[in-house]
Amino acid sequence: MADPLQMFSWDDLRIVRAIGEHGSLMAAAVALGVNHSTVSRRLSAIEEILGTSLFDRRRSGYVPTSAGREMLALGDRVGADIVSVARRVSGHAQSHVGDLRVTTSDALLLDFLMPIIAGFQAANPEIRIELIVKNNHLNLARGDSDIAFRATASPPDNLFGRKIATVAWAVYGRRIDYIGASPTSDELYRSTWTSYGNDLSRLKAYEFVEDRVPREKIVFRCDSVVAAASAIAAGIGIGFLPCMHGDLVPSLVRVSPVQPEVFDELWILTHPDIRKSGRVYAFMDYCARAIVKQCDFIEGREARISHVVVPDR
Repeated sequence: MADPLQMFSWDDLRIVRAIGEHGSLMAAAVALGVNHSTVSRRLSAIEEILGTSLFDRRRSGYVPTSAGREMLALGDRVGADIVSVARRVSGHAQSHVGDLRVTTSDALLLDFLMPIIAGFQAANPEIRIELIVKNNHLNLARGDSDIAFRATASPPDNLFGRKIATVAWAVYGRRIDYIGASPTSDELYRSTWTSYGNDLSRLKAYEFVEDRVPREKIVFRCDSVVAAASAIAAGIGIGFLPCMHGDLVPSLVRVSPVQPEVFDELWILTHPDIRKSGRVYAFMDYCARAIVKQCDFIEGREARISHVVVPDR
């Protein structure tokens, strides 16, 4: 049989504290926002559970017995502990403290995200960041990551975030092969090509090349923008790259204009359940403001970026 004392709860202590503080059932009921009869009934039940009287009923009011004083002291301690823990937990949720798991692709990280992340971490030293570099998408709903930077025109409906910029793409070739050259589209399509594999078939660049370049001319495929840029720089073949990456590689040069049919949207995303977390909001806001300042570069209007711009603290 269960011990009756196990039925004793914080609500019982609140009743006792209110009576001890106000000295009457009526005043305690007003303070607690309940009926007088409720307080009277609860006090009787509490005293029955404890097997002792907590208050002497006098004309002047309810005066705590020695047992009552012990229970009042216990109520004060428990109440103080609850407030302390609640404030600490709330402070962690709203302040910039704790762990963040962030995922992005290798190209986005190398191009400019790392300095931005470093700037945020320097400004928020109590946030510990774990960076997961993957070119395929992690499941934020499953908790694989807290925040994701994704280059996609179709962000998942179940995630919360914002589009930061449109990512421009162009065809790149090795600089020493195309210095001063302006090849026509037909000449480009007759060249050997580097393209992307099935894991990146969602890219518009993949579709564009598949539709226009003869299959035998696609001599190299990979599942990484960084790998594609490396292959192009090695002279394997021309290929599509986001301008925000290709323009940063000294050995590469654009051999086509920005192709409006080939683009991505740069999104920063999180799960709706954690979007109001202080550290999540702070990180997303900081990074979004820093990236927006680089939109001309990301969208292909500025050929090179001279420095990484981060927002003021």
